[in-house]
Amino acid sequence: MAAAAAAAAFFLFALSLHAELGLGVGCYTSIFSFGASSVDTGNFLILTGNSCRAGRLPYGETFFHHPTGRFSDGRLIIDFIAQAMGLPLVKPYLGGGGAEDFRHGANFAVVGATALDVDYFFSRGIENITSNNSLSVQLRWFEQLLPSLCSSASDCAAFLSNALFSVGQIGSNDYNNPFFQNRSAGEIATFVPDVVSAIGSAIEKLIEIGARTMVVPGSFPMGCCPAYLNIFQGEKQESYDPRTGCINWLNDFAIRHNRLLVEELQRLRRRHPEVAILYADVYHATMAIFDSPYDYGFEEPVLEACCGYDGGSGRLNATVQFGDEGSSVCGDPSKKIWWDVLHTTEAANRIIAGGLLGPYTVPPISQACLDVNWEVVGFHDGDGHLASA
Repeated sequence: MAAAAAAAAFFLFALSLHAELGLGVGCYTSIFSFGASSVDTGNFLILTGNSCRAGRLPYGETFFHHPTGRFSDGRLIIDFIAQAMGLPLVKPYLGGGGAEDFRHGANFAVVGATALDVDYFFSRGIENITSNNSLSVQLRWFEQLLPSLCSSASDCAAFLSNALFSVGQIGSNDYNNPFFQNRSAGEIATFVPDVVSAIGSAIEKLIEIGARTMVVPGSFPMGCCPAYLNIFQGEKQESYDPRTGCINWLNDFAIRHNRLLVEELQRLRRRHPEVAILYADVYHATMAIFDSPYDYGFEEPVLEACCGYDGGSGRLNATVQFGDEGSSVCGDPSKKIWWDVLHTTEAANRIIAGGLLGPYTVPPISQACLDVNWEVVGFHDGDGHLASA
């Protein structure tokens, strides 16, 4: 299997790289993550209570066996990264607690969050009906938490130098909201530089506070997302990739966001050479699955979510929200890439996390963190094969 062979080759390369570089054993002591629903480990549930559909089964059924507020059947990408680095799952900040509860990090991500402040969209007549907890709000939460974690400038510098900051995935809702409110692609395209600039400003702020290692994920392939495939199901045949079934122009939109983001990160690296700023290529890590879904154990229909479709018709049931009474769920989420129409399954998250811990992050996380438990993200320890192969 091509995908498994490629992953195995990377695993062997990573092991040799670890030995060749002679870098010290050890990883990060904490993870602080910012973003939206693909990263949120429970903040939105705490904010909204029973109105959050991820607070009801079948959300959380696969790993936790109960809902946790994660918009998936189980673990998210950030969960797999934390586990692979030997850290606890990152706790939601709004869950509260003392300093000891957040010594290993905190998750500030909230479902519906945007990179840009909500006023940017309100001024253009675009509503964010889910959340007003934008990236700048999440940064303020981190600033409020930090004094409880370190007591002096030197103490904070030492603590933050051993922390991994994940700034994203963020930006999707800056595009989702206007697309879902029937704004034109041309208008939304004008938002991209501002979205990227907001992410860059957040990184600058974290560096000012003392962050020294940051991983910044790019955009998912929007054209492969069931929500978009449903909205634009009337597209002409030539708009679709004949191999994957994804909508080309939407994926091109995501690629443009990622290109501008990479340029911004390069600018920040030149400005702050003392800081490790890593780009996590979520787009290509995910497209690797869509290019060879069967190699990873996924089944047809590949672009259909585990929930929300009527009898395999390929059409969304718009009258029932997944997680509500009367909603349906597929028999085996591990065979599906998409959990609901906007979020991936634990099975897909595990593979994407493995890719980000490997060849899809630049520079590689392996150069900064050697003590990665590869089996967590699908590798057998020592034999170079995918656990699922």
